[in-house]
Amino acid sequence: MSPTLETDEHKALRTAVAALGHKYGRDYLARVAREGGHPDELWADAAGLGYLGVNLPEAYGGGGGGIAELSIVLEELGAAGCPLLMMVVSPAICGTVIARFGTEDQKRAWLPGLADGTRTMAFGITEPDAGSNSHRITTTARRDGDDWILTGRKVFISGVDIADATLIVGRTEDARTGRLKPCLFIVPRDTPGFGRTVIDMELQAAEKQFELTLDEVRLPASSLVGDEDAGLLQLFAGLNPERIMTAAFAIGMGRHALAKAVDYAKTRQVWREPIGSHQAIAHPLAAAHIELELARLMMQKAAHLYDEGDDMAAGEAANMAKYAAAEACVKAVDQAVHTLGGNGLTREYGLASLITAARVSRIAPVSREMILNFISHQTLGLPKSY
Repeated sequence: MSPTLETDEHKALRTAVAALGHKYGRDYLARVAREGGHPDELWADAAGLGYLGVNLPEAYGGGGGGIAELSIVLEELGAAGCPLLMMVVSPAICGTVIARFGTEDQKRAWLPGLADGTRTMAFGITEPDAGSNSHRITTTARRDGDDWILTGRKVFISGVDIADATLIVGRTEDARTGRLKPCLFIVPRDTPGFGRTVIDMELQAAEKQFELTLDEVRLPASSLVGDEDAGLLQLFAGLNPERIMTAAFAIGMGRHALAKAVDYAKTRQVWREPIGSHQAIAHPLAAAHIELELARLMMQKAAHLYDEGDDMAAGEAANMAKYAAAEACVKAVDQAVHTLGGNGLTREYGLASLITAARVSRIAPVSREMILNFISHQTLGLPKSY
């Protein structure tokens, strides 16, 4: 399959997911967030239709597809105004890592539930003093007999309150070199010593953000995911899908905002013709559409490379897709609000809240500057400044 062209099955999936998304829409998600709830009904419906686990192996209840299919699901829900952030975390990051590197027991314990939506898993990498720099992570894991003891802090971790467990990135000491290397551990929600505090965010969303503390958290040996010596390989097996799915989230959001603006521009009249007939309105909207489409092409390429097992090329493409999608989303939302004028800031049209939400796509899960660092170093071969 060409990475830039979708199959008939992909097109059918888009149509089906779009129908589900429009059944709920932006008003549903906004209401759930205002009431401090979670989009449980949408999550359950998406799970029942097989959308949440479309990327997970069929042997464990999944759809047998890949990140290409899962990104379509998230993009179309976003375009309908009701994206599910936990899709980025639970099936895309955690499900992928466990499917690729987990033990048979871990796969049987987690993948069926992640696929049918009855279980969710959060992902903890970011730290107060390290951000997403895995080389500065201070959460450490040390052996104590057959157990592991985890100590550290995490910040801006999504959905911990509703997740059955969190996949924690810690660091263990390499017995040969003494250096610390990243490793992944499954930490059940109610594990003694595993604390969480909600972060008071200005952005209103159904998924809350948390600071985590791990105070001498004791875990059995079976909590370690994959090979202790695999290090960054396993970590980036989760981070590349995260970037691809973040791109899908941003593209869907941008499409939703753009569609609202186009509908408004077709009917809003202050002179003889609708405002959409004026190039000052039409051209910026057309440019926003072009940039969203270009970002989608890069996202499709990244998903294709990842699903084909080309982790190195997928890493470059996933970073570029996330960068392009975030920039396109911010511009689309800004132009949509500008098109509606004062109406763009009212609750009735539901665009104002997207200004902050779109800005997040430039920051998380990795900033645009760190992506530019990656491309300048890894792709262009320029020297590092750090």
